[in-house]
Amino acid sequence: MENGEQEHAEEAQPTYAEAFPPLMRAGSPPKVSSPHSAWPVKPIRSSTMTQVFHVPLEERRYQFEEVSFGGETRQSEIVREIQEKTGCDIEMTQTKDKGLTIIVTGRQTSVATARRDLLIKLQTQAHFDLKIPKEHHRFVIGRQGEKLKTIELQTATKISVPRSEDQSDIVKIVGTKEGVDKARHIVQTISDEQAKLAFERLDISKDYHPFISGPNGATAKRIMEETGARINIPPLSLMKNEMSVAGDKDGVAKAVAEIQKIHATVKRTMSSVSVEVRKSQHKYIVGPRGGGLQEILGNCGVWVEVPSAETDSNTITLRGPQEKLGQALTQVYEKANSVVTEEVYAPRWLHRFIIGRKGQNVQMITKDLPKVHVEFNSDSDKIVLEGPPTEVQQAKESFESFTEDLMATMDYAEIKVDQKYHRHVIGKGGASVNRIKTETGTSIIIPPDNEHNDVIRIEGDPKGVAAAKTMLLELATKMENERSKDILIDQRFHKQIIGSKGEKIREIRDRFNGIQVSFPEPSEKKDIVTLRGPKQDVEKCAVHLKKMVADLTAANYQEEVRVFKQFHGNIIGKGGNTLRKIREDTETRIDLPTESSSSDVIVITGRKENVQKARARILEIEKEMALVVDSMLSIPRQLHNAVIGPKGKLVRMVMDECGGVRITFPPSESKSDDIKLHGPKEDVEKARRMLQELADEQAQLNHTVEIRCKPEYHRFLIGRGGANIRKSHVEQWKYQKLDNYNSE
Repeated sequence: MENGEQEHAEEAQPTYAEAFPPLMRAGSPPKVSSPHSAWPVKPIRSSTMTQVFHVPLEERRYQFEEVSFGGETRQSEIVREIQEKTGCDIEMTQTKDKGLTIIVTGRQTSVATARRDLLIKLQTQAHFDLKIPKEHHRFVIGRQGEKLKTIELQTATKISVPRSEDQSDIVKIVGTKEGVDKARHIVQTISDEQAKLAFERLDISKDYHPFISGPNGATAKRIMEETGARINIPPLSLMKNEMSVAGDKDGVAKAVAEIQKIHATVKRTMSSVSVEVRKSQHKYIVGPRGGGLQEILGNCGVWVEVPSAETDSNTITLRGPQEKLGQALTQVYEKANSVVTEEVYAPRWLHRFIIGRKGQNVQMITKDLPKVHVEFNSDSDKIVLEGPPTEVQQAKESFESFTEDLMATMDYAEIKVDQKYHRHVIGKGGASVNRIKTETGTSIIIPPDNEHNDVIRIEGDPKGVAAAKTMLLELATKMENERSKDILIDQRFHKQIIGSKGEKIREIRDRFNGIQVSFPEPSEKKDIVTLRGPKQDVEKCAVHLKKMVADLTAANYQEEVRVFKQFHGNIIGKGGNTLRKIREDTETRIDLPTESSSSDVIVITGRKENVQKARARILEIEKEMALVVDSMLSIPRQLHNAVIGPKGKLVRMVMDECGGVRITFPPSESKSDDIKLHGPKEDVEKARRMLQELADEQAQLNHTVEIRCKPEYHRFLIGRGGANIRKSHVEQWKYQKLDNYNSE
């Protein structure tokens, strides 16, 4: 027998969901209710479908959960995330048997995707390795992977097929037990159809499949061992009559004959009886993963059909030999009555403390009572216990004792605080509420924004609850009397107002009764500063900050002074004495470029009158050290651009050769011919000569003559695309519109 065909017990053993098939399967057409339907839902367009499926308690991934900060469980988070991802509407409710019923509505492909993702995230996962010949893998994958994708969506599983270069022939299937059984059957059928062996399909009603499979798959396993054939029986949840047999010709023939013989015998001898059993007891007859049904089949040769969990039917049908029905019925009643229900009084606000973090308290109480099921309902002050009588009684005593201890040491209170203030109660990163929690040793539950609920709940020991209540009410009252105000402060002053390690801003807050002053993050490049606190304090603080800004603005006037680089050392002085003296005398900040910098700009910051004093003293030092002079050179302004050169190339060359002499041309809109030169006398004289030579040279190269010509003749002088000018002239032509043109 191949690796994929392990004990047939796994292959044919029905799960809880198999015995309780979903109301709608993936791929089935959408059902639209009529106005008289028992399901009062609105008609939906044909482009949408609704699917209902069930997750039994024993297969739920999250049986016990704490509500997270913000009021949302992990289970609810998963549903919301999948709803956003697929665009489907998803409703999830807990059923009487403590399982989950999930209703998904949306487009067909989206519903299939949502169903698969929900089952993967909310239901415990089974794993199965199926051995499929390497040459059959491409038929499982299909064209561009479409076949594999379809199987995954239909069965809500994840199927991993080895890469072509991988030598493995193992196909891995992961999903719910029900989904894995379905996927395994479909993949095995595809492989059997491709095998170069005999292959038979048998159309036998699914009512007889349990008898052909046998208890825990024993009968089918025996036939496979005796004949060497492979029998593929669909799981009950697939609602499919057809089973298949594959292998060598003789083995298939023998297996088919044996199956048909069993079918004929069962069909001839089978009787049925229906009984009424309370719906809540059905799950005890079914047992974990259908184990109870398999046990009755093995003991009595009778199969027990249990209605779907989604129906209201209490009717259970037994099928098998007439003489065995009584024995099987006795076992059905024994299993149904093997469980009792007890209730423990526990105020609902205590439930989460009884459950404990991640259910640890419940797990501790029930660790030696594996058959006891515990249910907490947020709408009830009771804990419901179900299980064997002795175990339930033991669990009841433990829960009652635990609850009494909690009630003796814990209390709760509820206060109403306008929801718009909740975020202030919480504080930045939860700072405010966490401080109160720590100081009082309580638990504080603040509802999420989407609930539109004003009630804040406090839980803990009585003294802590009273203290936390007082602190929260004082905080709420303070916030109701508060106002906020935004003022504009240039971002460059923020650091100075805050001070070193926040020293100055703390002084401001203390001065104005703890008012909140919020600055934007430096990376935001914003000027808005927000003040929050009592109205009078906010107004006084705003006036104070504006005065600070005015003082800072006046004290941060800046001027730039260009001083030849070789004189910077003289301005600094020995040991920095000269520079320090200027700073102290003028109360300014003076910043010089580093020695490695090519810049000669000195920046002076302070009050305007002080900055100008410092500037004068620095320039005076420069003149004393280097006979620096200012000189004017007159060059016709029409030659200025030519003397400057392309992108200032010529004038920069002159400045570089003349020791960095500064040359200033009048602005382009000015009619002045004068060029200003500033620097050491010898360098200035040299620069004057070079500029004059450049001007004379450019004057010869740039002779200008005006020719009067009617505008309508300009195009003939220019030629097509300027051809005439480019061909005959190197001169620059400039055409002007003459308002008072005459015929001269």
